Amino acid sequence: MLNQARKVNLNKKFAVILVQPENPENIGLVARNMKNTGFEELRLVHVPGINRRSHRTAVHARDILDRAHFYPNTAEATQELELVFAATSRRRKNFPAISLKEAVIKMFRFPQPTKIGLLFGNERTGLTSKDLHSSNFRFMIPQAVRQPSYNLASAVLLTLFFIYAYDDRNKIEITHEKPLSRKEQEECFRLILNKLEKSKFIHKTNKRHMTEMIFDLFGRFVLTSKDRKLLLALFSKAIKK
Repeated sequence: MLNQARKVNLNKKFAVILVQPENPENIGLVARNMKNTGFEELRLVHVPGINRRSHRTAVHARDILDRAHFYPNTAEATQELELVFAATSRRRKNFPAISLKEAVIKMFRFPQPTKIGLLFGNERTGLTSKDLHSSNFRFMIPQAVRQPSYNLASAVLLTLFFIYAYDDRNKIEITHEKPLSRKEQEECFRLILNKLEKSKFIHKTNKRHMTEMIFDLFGRFVLTSKDRKLLLALFSKAIKK
């Protein structure tokens, strides 16, 4: 009964997103790992379709591949989600990372209807800064050495298993409200950036750096509609002065 309850809970709450995976076999392995841990929604970015090599490794999980959704970019793959966690194997200057354990605790502090994306990058290059714009938090999976990093399918399995097997989930107090969709959150960030550009606070020299910092800072706020209203009012008032 516990396993079944967990499966229903995870199905409604999470989507696994792979951005431009190079090896079709990894797509199949990810589907198999999802089946093993009770996750069902797979989203693929910059992937033309599912081929035979993916089906070969998706043992007893071909139904997940058959239901996979395809997107031209990460922003579209995440736009109706409300909270996105991105896996990274290296530290980024403007996108600080938390541990996998911290990430999982955060996930369960949001109410059940909150739709969460788990974002994983290309096997060689990982996620770009632009991909990270579509995330609220970044997390790192602990390992004994810096290199080599985990294989894509292994990284997904470790993440999904930790979420599935986390025994204290029912003890975690829900402390956050249901957030806006990522599309609405990012629209708010762009409005703030636009106001800062008009005020000359952001210019050609610092635009990339400031854009990444704004997306990181306000992304970690996981905005609600009330937050958005307050932020836009504050920035409008401050910049007028």
